[in-house]
Amino acid sequence: LLFDGNSKKGWHIFQGKSDGSAWTVSEGMLMLDPKGKKDGQTIGGGDIITDATYENYHLSLEWKISPKGNSGIIFGIQDLPKYEHSWHTGMEMQILDNDGHGDGKIIKHRSGNLYDLIAASSEPVKPVGEWNKAEIKKINGKLDLYLNGVNIVSTQLWDDNWKALVAGSKFKSMPDFANFKSGHIGLQDHGDPVWFRNIKIKKY
Repeated sequence: LLFDGNSKKGWHIFQGKSDGSAWTVSEGMLMLDPKGKKDGQTIGGGDIITDATYENYHLSLEWKISPKGNSGIIFGIQDLPKYEHSWHTGMEMQILDNDGHGDGKIIKHRSGNLYDLIAASSEPVKPVGEWNKAEIKKINGKLDLYLNGVNIVSTQLWDDNWKALVAGSKFKSMPDFANFKSGHIGLQDHGDPVWFRNIKIKKY
């Protein structure tokens, strides 16, 4: 278990940017409650990431998004002062209300996509307010994303094809994006309510 269902033990806010009070634990769920905002940022928010780093693993969790909501599962994060945001180094499996959020109109920005890099081969996402099961398998550079039991993205990291994908994305100006074999796993604060539960990992 990465999340014990009762506390935020084993997790911290990326770069220590806040006290993390907007991330709350209730009834076995880890929830972002972004009621307070200042300069467009969640008060007590920020991306919440694992204390530990992981290289080869099978991550499994359930998520539920709010209407018009946006979030994500970010992995391969380097928690170092030189990086302003977790997504400057980490890749993201998108979480989105496809119909209610503007990003749903953008190819490679829809729920389950490897954000801005690879569109999902199908969309087995459930309606807003229902739980979805996401899985990320990253083993020796082979990356597979699953949504509700369906393999929707499959790629090989760091080969020539991968480098071309990054070069054609919003991350092309970030020299360290997705360059690390090991990193933290994070849950994104995009300013919208989102719920997570049953967060588990199997290391290889």
